[in-house]
Amino acid sequence: MKKRNDWTGKNMLEKIRHLFKLDPARELSDPALSRVLHSGTGGIVIGGTDGITRENTERLIRRVRREAPPHLPLFLEVSSYEAVFPGMDGYLIPFVLNATDPYWILGAHVAAVKKTGLFIPWEKIQVEGYIILNPAAKAFQVTKAHLPRDEEEALAYAETGGHLLRLPLLYLEYSGRYGDPALVRKVKERLPETHLLYGGGITSREEAEEMGRYADTVVVGNILYEDLEKGLSTVLPA
Repeated sequence: MKKRNDWTGKNMLEKIRHLFKLDPARELSDPALSRVLHSGTGGIVIGGTDGITRENTERLIRRVRREAPPHLPLFLEVSSYEAVFPGMDGYLIPFVLNATDPYWILGAHVAAVKKTGLFIPWEKIQVEGYIILNPAAKAFQVTKAHLPRDEEEALAYAETGGHLLRLPLLYLEYSGRYGDPALVRKVKERLPETHLLYGGGITSREEAEEMGRYADTVVVGNILYEDLEKGLSTVLPA
């Protein structure tokens, strides 16, 4: 059984088919959080786009650590370096490939390294090449993302991240809307060696299984706050 402080390696998400993403700016009751943590999911990601503060991130991390089983890996997706805390199993750094605001391509990352570089546990950090595909998503708006004009342009973004930049993780993010399984399949066909994550609009076991045929890891978040039972039903076997 892995200890939390040993959860490092070339691909921290290898063999994790399902992740629940918990948003510090949204509320789950203690009983609901306990059910999420003991649901059989492969891991927990803490992160969000809107309303993320040091205070609400720390509060959620403390609640999760108190209740989570010892074998369950806990990751922090970093959207603000002011809300970063030590002791997580891994830190996921979004690199928004289709952002048009350069601050979200490298500016935010350079600022974070400049301020906290001496304390960064580099062995626990992995970069996620994000492609945000839902114009209604808050992350799309914040990063001033460009919506690919067609499927081939979306695939070109994916291949740029996987082949040209050789990013270990590629994340197709629809945040709030169920995406296109055919596109997810084609991305995986072109990038068989890249660990592919899919997130967005999953509300049932059937949808999780459909995206899980092509993505290496499916990420489920919003439905937990809307219908806990449906959210729990999305857990895929290891």
